[in-house]
Amino acid sequence: MVFVDGVRTPFGKAGPKGMYAETRADDLVVKVIRELLRRHPELPADRVDEVAIAATTQIGDQGLTIGRTASLLAGLPRSVPGYAIDRMCAGAMTAVTTTASGIAFGAYDIAIAGGVEHMGRHPMGEGVDPNPRFLSDRLVDESALVMGQTAENLHDRFPHLTKERADAFAAASQAKYDAAVKAGKIGPEFVPVATRSAEQGWGLATTDEPPRPGTTVEGLAELKTPFRPHGRVTAGNAAGLNDGATGCILAEEETAKELGLPIGMRMVGYAFAGVDPEVMGVGPVPATEKALSRAGLKIDDIGLFEINEAFAVQVLAFLDHFGIADDDPRVNQWGGAIATGHPLASSGVRLMTQLSRQFAERPDVRYGITTMCIGIGMGGTVIWENPHWNGGEK
Repeated sequence: MVFVDGVRTPFGKAGPKGMYAETRADDLVVKVIRELLRRHPELPADRVDEVAIAATTQIGDQGLTIGRTASLLAGLPRSVPGYAIDRMCAGAMTAVTTTASGIAFGAYDIAIAGGVEHMGRHPMGEGVDPNPRFLSDRLVDESALVMGQTAENLHDRFPHLTKERADAFAAASQAKYDAAVKAGKIGPEFVPVATRSAEQGWGLATTDEPPRPGTTVEGLAELKTPFRPHGRVTAGNAAGLNDGATGCILAEEETAKELGLPIGMRMVGYAFAGVDPEVMGVGPVPATEKALSRAGLKIDDIGLFEINEAFAVQVLAFLDHFGIADDDPRVNQWGGAIATGHPLASSGVRLMTQLSRQFAERPDVRYGITTMCIGIGMGGTVIWENPHWNGGEK
């Protein structure tokens, strides 16, 4: 199974002042699907076998089986089915692994997978009704339901992962992202989105809204810790609340070759794992160990890492476990979610799209991974192979 290509909307800040405040979530997905087909006229629309779109808060304009409704709105033939999927932050990742499994099984030849989250319209947790037994039966600590508190718990569990290290990692993420934008590495995957504001009229979203270029460790040290007095998690060393959508084309490799579709990367394997919900940020560790073991690989075989930066401490826990330096150049070389934002269910395909583009520049690298922590105590990892690998020649 191959990853053909991925695109995304620019990511916006959630809330009434964000650039997508008056834009529907399903319209963001429609833009992504249309852009994928526009970029690949060699793909007949009726050859798409499935459309899987993730959303964490499946309500309002993110509800109504959004994979199917967005497919119809995007102009795909009515014969193309679609569905919605949810695994919180790993929604788009799960849309990819689920449809990829269908391709491997022979049920599909081509699928579109992606995700959307409009956190301005639908804050995480809107409309949910957690079973009271979670707390009354002490199945989880109450902090498990607040992602920022789980990050504070991770700092508690690993005291050597200090706020200073988290702030330094966050500042580096902003700097790497800014450098990547200026170098033209980030931007080619964007689909411009027309926006509307009752006050300001029409606009065009062409760049990410959340990044803060020029962020310094000294500036981050001054920020408040909203999840705990004298805590370590701040708005600066965590991803924000964001709006955005992503999507990609997946294909059976021979079908891709038949149609003349590009091959961005090949899926080697994937794994999801559960962890204590109170420290959900450690989820990528067992998920990666599981995926590597099943693929017969070691961490040293991985030449590029795209790790979702929900919180800096969560990335540091992963790096420490595998003996990787905080500033290892293989890790998030174009920055991460601390800079670009994390519209929950959409982020998995952002990681994949960036890794695919990095592979094209790095024929010396054979394997890469995309990995992320997942709310309610999980982690997900996908291992990819570079089709441009030159056999190890420098």
